[in-house]
Amino acid sequence: MNQPLAGYAPAPVTARMENHGNHMLKVAMQTGNDLLARVGSMVAYEGFVQYEPNPPAVRQIAKDWMTGEGAPLMKCSGDGLLYLADYGANVVVINLNGDGISVNATNLLAFDAHLTWGVERVKGLAKFAGQGLWNTKISGQGWVALTSRGKPIVVDCGGGDDETYVDPDALVAWSPNLKVKGKRSFRAQSLIGRGSGEAYQMAFSGQGIVVVQPSEDSTDRLRVRG
Repeated sequence: MNQPLAGYAPAPVTARMENHGNHMLKVAMQTGNDLLARVGSMVAYEGFVQYEPNPPAVRQIAKDWMTGEGAPLMKCSGDGLLYLADYGANVVVINLNGDGISVNATNLLAFDAHLTWGVERVKGLAKFAGQGLWNTKISGQGWVALTSRGKPIVVDCGGGDDETYVDPDALVAWSPNLKVKGKRSFRAQSLIGRGSGEAYQMAFSGQGIVVVQPSEDSTDRLRVRG
């Protein structure tokens, strides 16, 4: 290999999912261990990998996605190495160990097809965000890959009485057992976030984590429109 390019070669496979740099995901594909990934996210693959856009299982669950704005998914199957990316966004890999995570649909890159997942509305936010905010809840034993517009921060809510406040335009994911509520702030509307109108934040409390990205592009949010 040309010496200047040697440092970009793939590292030996050590896990089902792992980062190749900050902006690309490498997935070790095996027959019988299918993957669900965002449509259009494949940038390269080695071996024999097949794709099925919008498979029946996804269509069935998507019926609950009343906005029609859900992230389209494809089923990937076969043997080899699969590389995924999302327009240069940072990739965050999570290995679920029987627990779960709630993810904003626009930040969902890929996850093991055998995991339990579904689309649900975030309770308690309807009066702050039109008709509410939708998320994808994933749980079980397996791998999940998220994207973040810039290097994210993972905030540990600590389980105490204090609440963690997040601009919804910067929210990536959170532990599903956390309590969530909205908080309106008129005085801070010109200081928090970049949306128009009154400012509001999402308040999290309990035992768990919240993943926040540095971008606050409101076009990245998945909201229900009236």
